[in-house]
Amino acid sequence: MTPEPAPSGWVLDLDGVIWVGKTAVPGSADAVERLRRSGAAVVFVTNASDKTLAEVEAKLASVGIDAAGCVITSATAAGRLVNPGERVLVVGGPGIVEAVELAGAKVCSSGPADAVIVGINPEFDYDALSRAMRAVRSGARLIGSNHDPSYPTESGLEPGGGALVAAVAAAAEAVPIVAGKPNQPIVDCVQGRIGHTGVVVGDRPDSDGLFAEALSYEFALVLSGVVGEDDLPVSPEPKYCAPDLATLVDQMGLE
Repeated sequence: MTPEPAPSGWVLDLDGVIWVGKTAVPGSADAVERLRRSGAAVVFVTNASDKTLAEVEAKLASVGIDAAGCVITSATAAGRLVNPGERVLVVGGPGIVEAVELAGAKVCSSGPADAVIVGINPEFDYDALSRAMRAVRSGARLIGSNHDPSYPTESGLEPGGGALVAAVAAAAEAVPIVAGKPNQPIVDCVQGRIGHTGVVVGDRPDSDGLFAEALSYEFALVLSGVVGEDDLPVSPEPKYCAPDLATLVDQMGLE
């Protein structure tokens, strides 16, 4: 029997795959190096939107992974949904501000806006909710960085960007355009970067698994993040399932 060709590219989630909170998942840096030695292209795609690209690259470097030019965030995708010259109310972190400015749009904190982009923000409060709601009710497009309700940390799950998007959507009685995994804006960011055969590695079937389907890639589920062994089986069903990235690379026989 002819062996299956090795995937030409790997799309790696960050939270729950490379790290949990501030703690690196053991073996993840070595696993990335082994993937690269096999000749595969590697990109890091995260639904987190709070950090700038340079900040994400720096955090990856701090755990031993060189990711310069290889990071795509949900903020990156959200920035594709605004136009030069538009006024954008940002309810999120520096990552979204960076993406809006790179798109040639103007960040505003109040007043008339053409779009509102909501992402994870520890400082989110009733005032931010009110400003976003009023802007959307006045005609601004509502853009969500992602739909993830939570993300893993060392102390357990914390509310994700999707929870904040849902709050604004409920208050404004609006349906958001969601930029992050598994939606088309971030699919567009990834397509063409790493070839026609690939693997999406993630810890959330509802984002990473569906993202793999949207890219026509294989889905590999790791149990080092949100989903644990007790949660199996999941849908969509992964082609591969492993405790962590290092074990996954072992299972696939990559040196």
